[in-house]
Amino acid sequence: MAIVRTGNVERALDALNFFLADVRDGLGPYLAIYLLTEQKWDEASIGIVMSVAALAGIVAQTPAGALIDRSTAKRALLVTAAIVVTLSCIALPLVHGFELVAATQAIAAAAGAIFAPAIAAVTLGIVGPKAFARRTGRNEAFNHAGNAAAAGIAGITAYSFGPVVVFWLLAAMAAASIVATLSIPPDTIDHHVARGLDDAADAGGARHDTPSGFQVLLTCRPLLIFAAATVMFHFSNAAMLPLVGQKLALVNRNLGTTLMSVCIIAAQMVMVPVAVLVGHKADVWGRKPIFAVALAVLTLRGMLYPLSDNPYWLVSVQLLDGVGAGIFGALFPLVVADLTRGTGHFNISQGAIATAAGLGGALSTAVAGLIIVKAGYSAAFLFLAAVAGAGLLGFAAMMPETLRYAQIMAASAAIEDAAEIPISAAHHPVASTSATARCA
Repeated sequence: MAIVRTGNVERALDALNFFLADVRDGLGPYLAIYLLTEQKWDEASIGIVMSVAALAGIVAQTPAGALIDRSTAKRALLVTAAIVVTLSCIALPLVHGFELVAATQAIAAAAGAIFAPAIAAVTLGIVGPKAFARRTGRNEAFNHAGNAAAAGIAGITAYSFGPVVVFWLLAAMAAASIVATLSIPPDTIDHHVARGLDDAADAGGARHDTPSGFQVLLTCRPLLIFAAATVMFHFSNAAMLPLVGQKLALVNRNLGTTLMSVCIIAAQMVMVPVAVLVGHKADVWGRKPIFAVALAVLTLRGMLYPLSDNPYWLVSVQLLDGVGAGIFGALFPLVVADLTRGTGHFNISQGAIATAAGLGGALSTAVAGLIIVKAGYSAAFLFLAAVAGAGLLGFAAMMPETLRYAQIMAASAAIEDAAEIPISAAHHPVASTSATARCA
């Protein structure tokens, strides 16, 4: 099936990423504020609920990737996930028991595991590998713009109506995302390309003997190194925004939701141009130096927070999150696509790495909390900065440039097409290199 690219499909992807931005993470950081201020929960119970939800999302990541690889109903998966997340979240004001709240948030987190790999798969299936970097950057730009818009609306309305407004905003964004999803014609998605197979891959599944999931992760050294760097990025990054939110709430408890919205908006507005830049330059500058910048900025951010408790300073430093997270969001699927191209396991590999990263993020908040109790906020921020710095050193020393791998594979495919016969990896040096590079 030929890959179809039209202006209407591009605009549908824009709308999908914009409206799904507020849905894909459920209530996100607003959950803790709502439970604390509206349902009067203690911090320990809130932490347990958020941990339960995080674990549910982590467990669902790899199965979600496997499902997306095999499914030809990716639009239906996106719609179903949006409905499940929304119903689970808007039910929260109606339930008050710990078990019910934990269950709703666990269901929302598990369903939310569908979104990131599904959007990446649909995008790859529509635009193909050559335009994937540009389109991924554009996806992330609209995602961040959607987050900023939702946070702005939440911040303004919560000041007048309270934290409950985030539920109705989530429902509205979910409905719009469903309309955007259904506006993508199903025949524009090449499902073989969407799972990481080459354009000329055998529809009969000739590559089914390649490793999948954690086997790919454990047998491919570059993918393993990237997974480790991703875990360290999330371990360092995950706790920073919640810690900043706590410090801001300590300054003014009544403005906790609004100040958190300011932080989110500030970072998201920076992420938009960063994601566009990465999308346009990742095929020119390469993946490695750009990802190294993300780790370096994260290190700097952790070192700057302890310098002052002033809200203006904290929000200003939070702008750096826009650089690091903007780079990571746009680059993550590109690197995985580079290393898994031709294997048919693009999405399950994304899921496997996301699972490991999720574990790092879950540990981040727990470890940071323990450090705060023992030594204070400054010590926690500096520890998180040290983790990012260690990740930067390891990544710079061991990670190869994956763009080179993708280019080698494209050259190999061109040679095969020109010869009109398959070239064995054992008899052609370029094909042999590409087979190793793609971690098959």
